[in-house]
Amino acid sequence: LDLHMKLEERLANFMKKEAALAFSTGFQTNLGIISTLVHRGEAVITDRMVHASIIDACRLSYGTIYKFKHNDMKDLERVLSSIDKKVGKLIVVDGVFSMEGDLANLPEIVKLAKKYEAKVMVDDAHGIGVMGAHGRGTAEHFGVEDEVDLIMGTFSKSFASLGGFVAGEKKVISYIKHFARSLIFSASITPASVATVLATLEIIENEPERRERLWAITKKMKEGFESMGYDTGPTQTPIIPVMIGNDEQAFMLWRLLRENGIFTNPVIYPAVPKGEALIRTSYSATHTDEDLDKVLDCFERCGRQLGII
Repeated sequence: LDLHMKLEERLANFMKKEAALAFSTGFQTNLGIISTLVHRGEAVITDRMVHASIIDACRLSYGTIYKFKHNDMKDLERVLSSIDKKVGKLIVVDGVFSMEGDLANLPEIVKLAKKYEAKVMVDDAHGIGVMGAHGRGTAEHFGVEDEVDLIMGTFSKSFASLGGFVAGEKKVISYIKHFARSLIFSASITPASVATVLATLEIIENEPERRERLWAITKKMKEGFESMGYDTGPTQTPIIPVMIGNDEQAFMLWRLLRENGIFTNPVIYPAVPKGEALIRTSYSATHTDEDLDKVLDCFERCGRQLGII
């Protein structure tokens, strides 16, 4: 529909890329991009902590899969240097890692990509709308938008809708459009979902005070958790993990919090390594100070009750 074309044009302009392409879901977006672009005899290199959709997409491609230690640039260079120079290479990372809220080291990744003649794709599902002065995501945050070849995003986070998209060079987006099976053999996003994204995009572009409020909330909550004795891990974003370690304790804390009206996500293996269970919390600009104080109070009471803090 014309509405879908309008959305793709708006997304391309917003992301400062030549073109954009919308998919039915974020998962299908990653499946389509990677399985289409990586061919037999080529290499796809991923951080070990990337989203499950990237892992599945790599399996669907005919390329050779390489993994490097989480955010370890020396290990990434080790992997890149081991691949024949003539082989096509695509590095794929999350911009914001969804469980622990840390950021990909994009400045170093793009330097290594240039050195070893690789392309870079960033899954910025949790970065777009939040990171960067204009909400364009992790690449904008680091000032490397021109060095990142493809940026993928979802509509189910900051855009409050459903679907996904990829933005990049026009010729690459056109190729994906004509060969991505997860796009061609799936229904398009509903017009209602598209309209929601268009409306939300206006808010992201024109109401920066919402991002400012979100970052103020993030600072308050991170400092609040840490003052109680909780470990919030490596987070640099509004995704704030409360590191527990033991699976049973994580579930016990999650249940107590829920009984007190606090919704969180318990995260255990295989979503995180064994012995690194956590309670995942994330925030919205619409959370009030009263909401936040209640959350901190419940975490303190429940954590002390269980002997976690």
